[in-house]
Amino acid sequence: MSRVVVVGGGIGGLAASALLARAGHRVTLLEGSSELGGKSRRVLLGGERIDTGPSLVTFPAVWDELLRRLDDGRPPHPGVGHLDLVRMPEVGRYYHRGEETSLPVATDHPWYPAWRRFSDLHAPLAGDVSALLLTEPLDRAALPALRRLLDVYGSRLTTRAYLDGLPWLPDGLRDIIAIHTLNAGVSPSRTPALYASMPAIMAADGAWVPRGGVHEIVLALARLAEAAGVDVRRGEPVTSIRRGRVTTTLADHRADLVVSALDAGRLAPLLGPARARGHRRARPRALSCSGIAVYGVLREELPAGLAAHSVVLPTKPAALYRSLEAGDEPADTMAFVNQYRAGEVYPNRRSTVGILLTAPADGGHYTVEHPFVRREVERISTTLGLDSPLTDLLDHQVVLDPQHYGAFGEPHGALYGAARPVWRSGPFHRPSYCDPWRPWLWRVGASVHPGGGIPAVLGGAMIVTRRLLRAAPA
Repeated sequence: MSRVVVVGGGIGGLAASALLARAGHRVTLLEGSSELGGKSRRVLLGGERIDTGPSLVTFPAVWDELLRRLDDGRPPHPGVGHLDLVRMPEVGRYYHRGEETSLPVATDHPWYPAWRRFSDLHAPLAGDVSALLLTEPLDRAALPALRRLLDVYGSRLTTRAYLDGLPWLPDGLRDIIAIHTLNAGVSPSRTPALYASMPAIMAADGAWVPRGGVHEIVLALARLAEAAGVDVRRGEPVTSIRRGRVTTTLADHRADLVVSALDAGRLAPLLGPARARGHRRARPRALSCSGIAVYGVLREELPAGLAAHSVVLPTKPAALYRSLEAGDEPADTMAFVNQYRAGEVYPNRRSTVGILLTAPADGGHYTVEHPFVRREVERISTTLGLDSPLTDLLDHQVVLDPQHYGAFGEPHGALYGAARPVWRSGPFHRPSYCDPWRPWLWRVGASVHPGGGIPAVLGGAMIVTRRLLRAAPA
């Protein structure tokens, strides 16, 4: 039995700790804040519940696989990992240059024939993508899925190159499909062609929210970890990580193995002075994007026809990508508006809304009165057909900005750390699962698997723990 210390109580850290403890290791999980969840957090505003991390769940089979591995033929803990998933009526409703469409595209929309052709190509890849989420990238078992994907993409291996090679795709629909790469924090030219498939797969297989909110996943993972025997310690920030020892503000913890669920930029200073100096010396040349999020409780209901998830695209997506990579304030941005009506998904008495603005990772502080925020809220509200700015309809509100995300993640607030060249975003990604210079150090979490949302982080935790258990069986 090895002593394993997991640093960081986000989704990846919780999943890895539960799997390792269930396999027989003695596991301690250290979370610096008083709350678990990492980027998936929960706030109370005016007595109402709002989740501030991921807003949707895709590929629910990945969660089922996690539960299967935790059971592993042994008596399960009834109800501990149960989630009541509610399927959303659509992935989202998109607004771009005067056009409005849902995904999946409605049959009476002019884009439907092109969408049907695109969906027929990509929706059948759902099983292959699920397999890749759960398989080591260079595992021979992944080859059949990779071959089927390459049969679709051919030699056009980036999202941008692939979509530009489809002349029958309407420009507006192409922009809508391409902009999903910002879920990975970067432009379509920096992501594999796989990202082009995701909107069609999501539209066919569904976008889901656990009843009670997405943060219910964190609470379920915490229950699973504790049921597996993990010693979960909150409010214990780590100050240094060395071979054989993890030091916190409260104690030293002996460790045969360390699993970091921290962002790469947050981990580096903990490993030693030389790495810390190198980390602080220069800002990475390109970072993934950050966000400015306004969450609030609505004073009055929004129009009945407004979708639960609306996406307002920038006027010129290419200009937004350039601004984000340069770290400059964009002219306008991609924005999500997520509304939850009272009693539908959340057990709230009043409806809530989240306005999520894609922003450069500048480490800045923003309020609702900041010119950029105010201008974007007005543009979004007009696009959605509202008579007044959304923020004027809120009784209670909170703003999360790059400074907020930088406080517990990458210092500039980048959601996934440094932007990677496209050939580093696949099987040869950096950071890697295991540090080649520190074989006792392993990594999980959003900075290792950026842009795949909850299923990629959970799948990555399963991949890492399986490799770790082969290297160090209990």
